[in-house]
Amino acid sequence: MSIWNIAIVGAGNIGQMIAALLQGSAHYSVTVIDRDAAGLTPLADDGVKTAQVDVTDAAALTKALEGHHAVISAAPFFLTPQIAGAAKSTGAHYFDLTEDVAATRAVQELADGAQTAFMPQCGLAPGFVGIAGADLAAQFDELDTLSLRVGALPLYPTNALKYNLTWSTDGLINEYCNPCTALVEGELRQLAPLEDLEELALDGVNYECFNTSGGLGTLAEALKGRARRVSYRTMRYPGHCAILKLLLHDLGLERRRDVLKDIFETALPRTAQDVVLVYCTATGQKDGAHRERSFINKTVARQIGGTHRSAIQITTAAGILAVVDLMRMGKLPSAGFVGQEQVKLADFLATEFGALYAPGNVTE
Repeated sequence: MSIWNIAIVGAGNIGQMIAALLQGSAHYSVTVIDRDAAGLTPLADDGVKTAQVDVTDAAALTKALEGHHAVISAAPFFLTPQIAGAAKSTGAHYFDLTEDVAATRAVQELADGAQTAFMPQCGLAPGFVGIAGADLAAQFDELDTLSLRVGALPLYPTNALKYNLTWSTDGLINEYCNPCTALVEGELRQLAPLEDLEELALDGVNYECFNTSGGLGTLAEALKGRARRVSYRTMRYPGHCAILKLLLHDLGLERRRDVLKDIFETALPRTAQDVVLVYCTATGQKDGAHRERSFINKTVARQIGGTHRSAIQITTAAGILAVVDLMRMGKLPSAGFVGQEQVKLADFLATEFGALYAPGNVTE
C-alpha cells in the first residue's frame, strides 16, 4: 500500500504530537505548516519536514497543500473554513479537531458534492467520545438515553478551580460560553452551558458534570428519532462550575472573552501531568428487558517514544490519526461529509494510533 503524504497545519502541542506519531509510522510522510518559525524549529530539528506559510493567505496555503493525500488542521477553530477550503481546492481529504459548531457547519457546506472526504471534530470530544457513544447506542434494540461525559483534568489539582490548562484556551472558553446541542424528549435542543449539574464517581474520586458546547459533534442529529435523550457534559472536580458561574455570569466575563482568556493564561499554569476520562452510559431495551451499558476509558500522561506526552495530547492525536488511518485503508467513505458516528469502535481501536487508548484502561 502506498505511503500517504500528510500536511499538518498548526505546530502547537497537538500538531507536534500528531507529527511525531506520523513520523514514527511506516505508512506516512508528513509536512508541518505554520507561520510561526519558532514552533517549526523543534520539529525540523527532529527531522520533520516543515514549511513556514501564512495560513491566512489562501493562495500561499493552497500551494503548500498541493500533492498531499490528506490535510489535518491542528490550528485554531477560526481558521477552519480557510484551511478546509484550501484542502478542497487541492483535492485532499480534510480532518480537523474543532469543537466549534459554526466551523463544523462551514466544513459540512464545503463537503457538499466534494470528491474527497471532509471529517471535522476528530479529536477527543468531539471525536472519540462520539465513536464510543455510537457503539453503545448500536448495542440496544431500542435506545432510550445516551449520556457522554469527558474530563481532561490535572492529576494533582492545587487551586480553587481544581484545574490547570492542558489544551487550547480559546477552545475551553468556547465550551463554557456557547450553546450546547442535545436531544431532549426526542427533539434537538440548544441548552445553556454550565447547567444540568450532576455528580458521579470513578475509582473512588468524585467529579461534577455540566453542559458544555461542541462535545457531542453530530451524534445528536444522527440519533434523532432513535433516542429520547442524548447529552454531553464535561467532567471537573467538585466546585469548578460554581466558580465559572461567578466569573462568567456575575462578573460578566462571558461578554469579555479576551479578558477571561488573559486571566486563565496568566493565573492557571499549564501541566503535562494530566488524566483524560471518557464515561459513556446508555439505557434502553435489549432482548425484551430494560438494560444499561457503559464504556469507560482512562488515559494518563506517559512516555511515548522516549518523550513525555500529556494525556490530552495522546487522546487528541490518537483520535484524529486513527480515523486518518481508517480512511487510508478504505474503511471510511472517501467523499463528502463523514461523521464520527460512521466509525466502528473496534476498527478505531485496532489501528496503530487507536491502540494508544490503552487497552488495559478500557472497561465495558
